[in-house]
Amino acid sequence: MKKIVAVVPIRKGSQRVKNKNFKKFCGKNLLEHKIISLKKVRGLDEIIINTDSNKAIAIAKKLGVSYFRREDYFASSKCSNSEFWANVASETKSKFILFTHCTSPMISVKTYEKTIKSFFSNHKNFDSLNTVSEVKEFLFLKKKPINFKLNKAPNSQNLPNITKLNFAISILKTKFMERKKTLIGNKPLFFKLDQVEGHDINTKYEFEFAKFLFRNFK
Repeated sequence: MKKIVAVVPIRKGSQRVKNKNFKKFCGKNLLEHKIISLKKVRGLDEIIINTDSNKAIAIAKKLGVSYFRREDYFASSKCSNSEFWANVASETKSKFILFTHCTSPMISVKTYEKTIKSFFSNHKNFDSLNTVSEVKEFLFLKKKPINFKLNKAPNSQNLPNITKLNFAISILKTKFMERKKTLIGNKPLFFKLDQVEGHDINTKYEFEFAKFLFRNFK
């Protein structure tokens, strides 16, 4: 059994940016860029493209990585994230999974290697590694502030140190991921990314801004 396998999920369609994984992005597409980066990462035993897309499978074959053809249900909007994560784990033959999205194109090879090293160095104390981004915003829930007081608003840099999961990289035991249907362990190790590497593409604006970041910072 392989020790650690990188899994990249790709669906045929995308909800907010049509075919975002296959659109031209700085000379290639997001999937091609992700595969090329992952192939340079030391410590990975295999790269698997988990997909329902013939185009993604063709790219995987062209670039010499593995693929798994996803069943229709697990590529549909009816399928919850938890169901999907459990299915990915059940179909991946490895001790550990590095789950990563191509919608985070700014992750460097060095950062992938750092996360792998950090996970295995701290594995006795933490059961997953998950990348996070810092949130320094004035946040409301149901029209009420949740991280500051209206009559004692601090400067933004003095807001509480809140972090959000950005799902750029998650590393955990494959069996745990299958059993618990999650990417986040009971004792997660949070690996903070800066604003550049933590940039995630969900909208047309974020897609175009990612091009600027890629050209100027990667």
